[in-house]
Amino acid sequence: MSEREKLVQIDHLSKFFVASKTMSGKPKRMVKAVEDVTMDIYKGETVGIVGESGCGKSTLGRSILRLIEPSEGKVIFENTDISTYKKKAMRDMRKKMQIIFQDPYASLNPRMTVCELIRAPLDSFHIGTSAEKLEQVKEIMSYVGLSQEQLHRYPHEFSGGQRQRIVIARALILRPEFVVCDEPVSALDVSVRAQTLNLMSDLQEKMGLTYMFISHDLSVVKYISDRIAVMYLGKIVEFTDKTELYENPLHPYTKALLSAIPVADVNHKMDRIILKGEVPSPFNPPHGCRFNTRCQYATERCMSEAPELRKVAPGHYAACHLLDK
Repeated sequence: MSEREKLVQIDHLSKFFVASKTMSGKPKRMVKAVEDVTMDIYKGETVGIVGESGCGKSTLGRSILRLIEPSEGKVIFENTDISTYKKKAMRDMRKKMQIIFQDPYASLNPRMTVCELIRAPLDSFHIGTSAEKLEQVKEIMSYVGLSQEQLHRYPHEFSGGQRQRIVIARALILRPEFVVCDEPVSALDVSVRAQTLNLMSDLQEKMGLTYMFISHDLSVVKYISDRIAVMYLGKIVEFTDKTELYENPLHPYTKALLSAIPVADVNHKMDRIILKGEVPSPFNPPHGCRFNTRCQYATERCMSEAPELRKVAPGHYAACHLLDK
């Protein structure tokens, strides 16, 4: 079997936001939203990103696409460093890299029809004649389960699940290779979530897509992902195959997250791991391991020395001093 082809390589990526400045204009307080993230994403796979709200999942996804500019690090797409791309070159790259936003209604212009919304990327890049654009819109609508009779309706005339299908169609009409899915089903009803996830899986196979799937719902991520990265306070603390993660979690934070997944069995005794305290402020993260303030196994070393994300088993990476041999 040949080695898998890397599509996206993330190399020590960080994003800091300036929260306040001194009188001279120098940064005084920084929010370390994402810090020193390194990972590879292979063609055709889905990499899930999970963690508590505010851990930096969405910031990571948008930094990769350069919707917000990274503070440090590189993003390499198809063996080309796009971190140094100027505005025009990066705009052309948008054909290959797209995003599906969390709130379908907020990301759709209420004054535009479905046809105009889905066609907008083609108009922006001046792709095809009016007739060719219409045919592409109809084709992608059929892919996502929308009918041609809905072409001239407005977003408010659709249900939440249908609006998300419109957003998906708009993101895919340029035939991108890489799509960041920023909690695309969190605003949907449970029954509609399954339909949308199945649709996204079908489209991935049909169109050869590669996903980064961001979510705080561990059951959703398990269903759609091939590999999963766990984030805590801007850092990746564990990264491995989904089966390995759920059957053999190594980081204390991952174990606590997995213990909180509800089980549909009244006779199943849940062994919950209750984390003490609140998530520390990203303005002033703890020294050493960022999880040490809530970890029951924390030692003095954890409070002074930050663990590196390293390979602890084939294809399994974790950042925890407890795993040192």
